[in-house]
Amino acid sequence: MSVVSAANWSALVEDDLSQMTRNLKNLLGTKHPVLYAAAEHLFNAGGKRIRPALVLLVSRATAAYGEPTERHRRLAEITEMIHTASLVHDDVIDTSAVRRGIDTVNSRFGNRVAVLAGDYLFGMASAYLARLGSLEVVELLGIVISHFGEGELLQSTLQFDSDLTFEQYIDKSFYKTASLMAGTSRAAAVLSESPAAVCEALYEYGRHLGIAFQVIDDLLDFTGSTAKLGKPAGSDLRDGNLTAPVLYALEESPHLSGLIERQFEQKGDLEKALSLIHASRALERTRELAETHARRAVTSLDTLSPSPAREALKDLVGHTVSRLY
Repeated sequence: MSVVSAANWSALVEDDLSQMTRNLKNLLGTKHPVLYAAAEHLFNAGGKRIRPALVLLVSRATAAYGEPTERHRRLAEITEMIHTASLVHDDVIDTSAVRRGIDTVNSRFGNRVAVLAGDYLFGMASAYLARLGSLEVVELLGIVISHFGEGELLQSTLQFDSDLTFEQYIDKSFYKTASLMAGTSRAAAVLSESPAAVCEALYEYGRHLGIAFQVIDDLLDFTGSTAKLGKPAGSDLRDGNLTAPVLYALEESPHLSGLIERQFEQKGDLEKALSLIHASRALERTRELAETHARRAVTSLDTLSPSPAREALKDLVGHTVSRLY
């Protein structure tokens, strides 16, 4: 089953996303000017707003008459705040200078302001989350926020560990990327008062979409250009963050583990490791892994009634996979 589609998955929610961005800037406009400048810098950084778009598409697929309520729209804003806060903190942890081709908040304003801006966004998201009036949605998003920390801790403790298992890799991918997509997909269905089976199916949709998204990001780290990635290709491997291509290559070339364990300290180590990965079937197998999760995401939509929103959710999976081509 092919999951690639050329359809414009975002067309249904373009106006909603534009309004969301304006609302977020208005919400921040009366706060501390430095925090506002940092947040505005982020919201102006571009990107396709995939996560809030996902919330809005699920809302249209499940809400009465296919129209998101104000609570759905606020959930989309909360989702973008949480995601943005996590990016700010990630950039501080990774000492990243550039994201999406522009300076990161930490490189422009310093680590102190970046950490405070991320905390502020998490706090604001939590306050608006409580006002939605759904304990289930509060719990879902609270777990998501805890997963960000769990994912970062897991990644930091497993750096340069060539004994990393695929189960640990998938767990890390879930915590860092898929948890937010899964949790907010389910939350949107909960706010629509959807049946339990639909809520669970949409959670699975978000989970598989998120894992596919992260696996493809990990593959692009080896195949994308520096200009496209906004960072040097092979950065994850250099930093000791082992991903699917490395794990697959280790199965074919066990001596790769020696280069990893000594943290590429000898001249030519990193280049040798990259050569071993590209010479193996690792990249092909990683692509197959992403496509498997993409197909599972599409299958999870079978519980939804036919609608333009359901087709757009399928096309969103296609968009995720199409980044490989």
